[in-house]
Amino acid sequence: MGNIISQLRELRKKNRITQEYLANALGVSRQTISAIENGHYSPTLKLAFKIAQFFKLPIEKIFTFKPKQNKN
Repeated sequence: MGNIISQLRELRKKNRITQEYLANALGVSRQTISAIENGHYSPTLKLAFKIAQFFKLPIEKIFTFKPKQNKN
C-alpha cells in the first residue's frame, strides 16, 4: 500500500488555527486532527476534501501519497 503524507499541521499553524477549532469546523474530534498530523491516521476521502475546502486549496496541496518501497 503506502502512506498519506499531510501538510495539515503546517497549514494549521500558518493560519494560526488550533486543532480544536479545525476539528469543530470539520465535525471531527481534536484527536482525529492530531492523528492525521502525526501520520497515525489517513483521513477518509470525504474528510480530506472537507479539509481542502476549509483551507481553499486543492487536495493535492495538503495530502500526497507515498507508495511503500519493495524490499526485493
